[in-house]
Amino acid sequence: MSDLAQIGVTGLAVMGRNLARNLARNGYAVAVHNRSYERTRRLVDEFGHEGTFVPSELMADFVASLARPRAVIIMVKAGAPTDAVIDELVPLLEEGDMIVDAGNAHFADTRRREQKLREHGLHFVGTGVSGGEEGALLGPSIMPGGSPESYRTLGPMFEKIAAKVDGTPCCTHIGPDGAGHFVKMVHNGIEYADMQLIAEAYDLLRAGLGATPAEIADIFRTWNTGDLESFLIEITADVLGHTDSVTGKAFVDIVLDQAEQKGTGRWTVQSALDLGVPITGIAEATFARSLSGHADQRAAAREAFGTDRAQIEVKDRDQFVEDVRRALYASKIVAYAQGFDHIQAGSEEFGWSIDRGSLATIWRGGCIIRARFLDRIREAYDENPDLKSLMVAPYFAAGVNDGVPSWRRVVAAAAETGIPVPAFSSSLSYFDGLRAERLPASLIQGLRDNFGAHTYRRTDRDGTFHVEWAGDKQEHQA
Repeated sequence: MSDLAQIGVTGLAVMGRNLARNLARNGYAVAVHNRSYERTRRLVDEFGHEGTFVPSELMADFVASLARPRAVIIMVKAGAPTDAVIDELVPLLEEGDMIVDAGNAHFADTRRREQKLREHGLHFVGTGVSGGEEGALLGPSIMPGGSPESYRTLGPMFEKIAAKVDGTPCCTHIGPDGAGHFVKMVHNGIEYADMQLIAEAYDLLRAGLGATPAEIADIFRTWNTGDLESFLIEITADVLGHTDSVTGKAFVDIVLDQAEQKGTGRWTVQSALDLGVPITGIAEATFARSLSGHADQRAAAREAFGTDRAQIEVKDRDQFVEDVRRALYASKIVAYAQGFDHIQAGSEEFGWSIDRGSLATIWRGGCIIRARFLDRIREAYDENPDLKSLMVAPYFAAGVNDGVPSWRRVVAAAAETGIPVPAFSSSLSYFDGLRAERLPASLIQGLRDNFGAHTYRRTDRDGTFHVEWAGDKQEHQA
């Protein structure tokens, strides 16, 4: 029937509303539903001129207004609220219908839901959507998981509403079950690292130059014309250049210095630990947010130790700015390399066969971490799909090598003066650890064998070994 909607959205808070509007603006008839009908009515009243909306007050009517195979996008809070909506939908749907969770769900929940709904003959499509409320309306980066069959229906719609770069949609089928939400989770982890690195660069510039936020905004604007060009660098300049209308002070100086998080960074770190992937920069960025929020501990530490920090001695202003820029760029490469390592490990663990080059392609537009060098990441994986680390690709290796002297000077200056740079310093340590000929892990293995008979391997022959530490200290093959 021509009066049936082609796709539906339930959950019409800002993200859901804007996604529905994006679909309608692109010519799709969109069924809309919200637990509170007032929100549905308001959407139609305010934006009905943008396209075709089919509103429903009851869930049963909402499902009945959809053409088959039905496609329902859920835009509600992760966790129990999502499960509640799914439980309400399932009895109303028929074999071959699709439920799309476009929120920030944990990928393990998505895998569980996908398996459960598959038993009902339904497709569950965990879909990462990046770009915030503006992206949802104007063109996000979209990362759908789920079955290939579901993408045949959903793909054309998602590709049409996604951001476009050089005519290419920022959307692709990521892989089965939880692949889409896993990739979005790691995307957000990279975002955490990117933001922390930017914040540390700002702190260093302010301490070293004695510059105002507005002056530092100009530095970031300059950086945004080179290798560091990205959405986050662009909006950093906007934020630093903004003046508070109430006090007339720099906006950044009247914002409480306690960063919040919604959980995706924490999930990323937990997943990396499970998979044995060292994402040190992302982890330090996540922990830095946690530390900022421990106001009572911070107050106690200030009382016990004071707040004074030494002045960075800057003899050459331009050189210092360039040192910070190069350190930021090298650390940023580490963050992306670690994120892509994490994605590869997840892909192998869960059998997803994720194409890392395609992720770089769809992250070029719409998403929060969009950056100039994503084209270079795509080229690196196109040239070598089995790349051991993004850092060793020639373009990125050159960028890191270029930045090492600056990186060391900046981290050393921060340590000497008491400026916390956890993401800069952990990224540098990761680089040094990765390239070391020999690590002190050999001593750790010796200690583990001593106290727990955990065995060790030798450098000169195959096999595992154990020393009788409490006895004759003779070595035996385990």
